[in-house]
Amino acid sequence: MTLGPTFGRRSLARLLSAALLPASIAGFVSISSAAPAAAATGCQLSSVNGAIKHVIEVQFDNVHLTRDNPSVPSDLEQMPNLLNFLKNNGLLSSNHHTPLISHTADDIITTLTGLYPDRHGMPVSNSYRVFKTDGSTSVGAGSFQYWTDLAAPPTDTKPNLVTTGNKNTPAPWVPYTRAGCNFGGVSTANIELESTNNIKTVFGDPSPELTEANTNAAQATADFIGIAIHCAQGAGVCAGSSHAKTDALPDEPGGYNGFQALFGHKYVAPVIAPPGSDLRDASGNMTDLNHQTMTNPDSHTPGFPGFSGISVAQSLAYVAAMQEHNVPITYAYISDAHGDHTGGGDGGALGPGEKTYEDQLKAYDQAFGTFFARLAADGINKSNTLFVFTADENDHYAGRPGTPAGCNGVVILCSYDHSAATPSFGEIAGNLRGLLNAETGNTTPFQLHADMAPAIYLDTNPSRDAAVTRQFDHDLAALVDPQNRNTGQRTVITQRLADSVELNLLHMVTVDPQRTPTMVMFANADYFFFRGGPTCAPISAQTPTACLSQSSAFAWQHGGFQPEIVTTWLGMVGPGIKQLGRTNEIWSDHTDVRPTIMTLVGLKDDYAGDGRVMVEAIDSRALPKSLRAHSETLRELGEVYKQINAPVGELGLSTLKQSTKALEGNDATYTQIENRLIALTNKRNAIATQMISMLNAAAFGGKAINEHQARQLIQQGEDLLDQGNDQNDQQGD
Repeated sequence: MTLGPTFGRRSLARLLSAALLPASIAGFVSISSAAPAAAATGCQLSSVNGAIKHVIEVQFDNVHLTRDNPSVPSDLEQMPNLLNFLKNNGLLSSNHHTPLISHTADDIITTLTGLYPDRHGMPVSNSYRVFKTDGSTSVGAGSFQYWTDLAAPPTDTKPNLVTTGNKNTPAPWVPYTRAGCNFGGVSTANIELESTNNIKTVFGDPSPELTEANTNAAQATADFIGIAIHCAQGAGVCAGSSHAKTDALPDEPGGYNGFQALFGHKYVAPVIAPPGSDLRDASGNMTDLNHQTMTNPDSHTPGFPGFSGISVAQSLAYVAAMQEHNVPITYAYISDAHGDHTGGGDGGALGPGEKTYEDQLKAYDQAFGTFFARLAADGINKSNTLFVFTADENDHYAGRPGTPAGCNGVVILCSYDHSAATPSFGEIAGNLRGLLNAETGNTTPFQLHADMAPAIYLDTNPSRDAAVTRQFDHDLAALVDPQNRNTGQRTVITQRLADSVELNLLHMVTVDPQRTPTMVMFANADYFFFRGGPTCAPISAQTPTACLSQSSAFAWQHGGFQPEIVTTWLGMVGPGIKQLGRTNEIWSDHTDVRPTIMTLVGLKDDYAGDGRVMVEAIDSRALPKSLRAHSETLRELGEVYKQINAPVGELGLSTLKQSTKALEGNDATYTQIENRLIALTNKRNAIATQMISMLNAAAFGGKAINEHQARQLIQQGEDLLDQGNDQNDQQGD
């Protein structure tokens, strides 16, 4: 993914035989001669007819199904090996959605757990802030931390991933390892060690690993970060290694004792790429799908390539090797296609149809061709494997079309002006502190999480209706750019505003009150805001030192509520998945992935999730009887549930408009709308709780829904949606 100037992180089957691959790929696919994967020892999944033996879940960072430029084929259109695999063998939904705020850490964790941010602890990501206990100011915390890390000690000693009762959010690998299945993580948020800061906790002090981290951080990153196997009890993967460490989950429901894990490439690679195998180079280092040494591109250190630096060929090579060596459950991350990961451009952002962008998409496509061919040769295919692919979020292209007019990137490459003086694309970066001072005279001290939807934390942590807060609301709402550098048009900068009342409805208020921002400003999608210095030139002065400036280093915006950002895609293939091809008929979001997978593999979590099983995507024969009964009512109940409860469902987007009118209005308007939103949230919570309880009981408790009660809840949900829409109608929207 691409972030603004303040934060940078993570630019975030052999299903078909080689003979069946597209001609463009079959000619140069290089298939490993690794022995076919043995059956996963002890792994007891309870899928329909016992068909599912493997699960492969891959989450991209900002890889698009839809086109950013109508003339340029989309990212997936230029990856036919993946696109056609999904369309021809299962489903590819274009109606999948994110939570808010839409960023890598939050979205991946929501997908992993099936919980909205209020229940997994990440109200804002990829970093967030926490107020000091005296409220004087706030300090920064990183969203990317290992699963059991604390938030920001000593200021906040609750778990980074915190849930009900101030407990650590349950870990996603637990149902699998309890079922005897080894679980592998490849560069996926928070399920492997995220930084060398984790090494002391896992390996101890003193330890050779900690000594290495203190003396050679690059080598320690390559050796111990980003790759992990969470082992089933008694499995040879951990039992056969002297480097296995306790897989500590002290808050796990039902306890989690006697389990171990392997952390880092140094200790995982010998298990999944045994010495002497053709998965290693002449020097004994593990290789990627193209038989190139697995190496960090920055430090040139063999081992884990780094979260931002890992290529598709590297990420998928780890997955394939794990699947081939008794790790049948693998979760992996793949970075975006429009960041310059190869150095082929100028190091900044890439526009649609630009050469380096196109070259990277070709590399993505080739890697998937090789990956599917290798798995198919191993006997890992759609008959025995559940494949799940999605993207953490979409993003908004901030810029003008490339030249020449009509360029498509395939036949005619698109060109862009990357110069600092007159770039043809790039986010408009704003110094919010200087801008407020220059435009409104507001000098209230504050901190923020830099973003296109900045979360703002006013010093002293005043109440939402305090005079200082209300003035800040008004001044944010008043910000206007007389000439958007991408469009040339006058632009109202602040599109939406939310304080704790609306954030609560949007599932952005956690059990930890220190993390709740004073307000969130959802800006126009071309803009990115950081705190900056106290003074800068007014925005009417189009100079390099103005409060607003453009840089082509960043051009892909996410975090907001805009449809092109929060609408992404989901692909599923495997036993029990209907062959629906490309479809937009199933409205879903990231919370729905977890319960759908759990139903298909016959497992369940020890907590009630926020998502619902996507029954429309599953063949009825693969559903438990309790989900087959009253199928039409069950489907309607699930659809209405999503629209009232999902952050970007109909109710959430409707109330976000109302919240904006409240915060930009006078005190009487503010009080009236906020009280209405509080009542609406309470009513929503009561209805949604009953709905999800009924849906979860049918999915995991063997209890068919009560038809009459379900119909009543559906009607109550529809009435609630009408209430939300009626308020906007009355307010002139």
